[in-house]
Amino acid sequence: MIKNNGIAAKRKRRYIVTTDSNHDLPVADNKLNQNFMASKVDEKWVTDITYIWTKEGWLYLAVVLDLFSRKVVGWAMDNNMERGLVITALAMALQTRKPSKGLLHYSDWGSQYTSNDYQQLLKNNKICCSMSRKGNCYYNAVMESFFATLKQELVYHRLYQNRKEARQNIFEYIEVWYNRKRMHSTLGYMSPYEFENKQAYFNGCLIFSNLPL
Repeated sequence: MIKNNGIAAKRKRRYIVTTDSNHDLPVADNKLNQNFMASKVDEKWVTDITYIWTKEGWLYLAVVLDLFSRKVVGWAMDNNMERGLVITALAMALQTRKPSKGLLHYSDWGSQYTSNDYQQLLKNNKICCSMSRKGNCYYNAVMESFFATLKQELVYHRLYQNRKEARQNIFEYIEVWYNRKRMHSTLGYMSPYEFENKQAYFNGCLIFSNLPL
């Protein structure tokens, strides 16, 4: 009867550890210290990894998010969660945003983020590194909130046949829906794209109004 009416229970999602903290690599201080407020774009970025199940196997997603606008500024997907995944996501953010010196970058202290390659990329771009500590999921609450939203609004309603299908669907969610159209209460019910454009407009007016007559 239940099956005939198209009713099915949601399957319990398996849990995967994405933070490999069993290493001897240097760990940066927690400079962010759960202060998720930012006064301008590219002042503070947070990043993390999550995973999506497909019939072909797991697809891993790394995201870089700007705390000012909650915009996803960099992302990457792959069938593994090695350091190349997070490097690709950060490289995308750097290419599209070109942040100035002093940006604060926040992550957990998994081996991907503490790797020499990743740290060198931060150093080359004069980015200040900040890392969480063990045992508190709220250290990266904004990033966790984004992943929860992604899964509740999209992933948990789909059973992807393969990684290619999942990649396309997630790409469209991030770039077409989330960044450009999805409203956020913390942004005055504007999308990240709209919020950044409005801020840029006001900044332009302020700069213009200060010019001598």
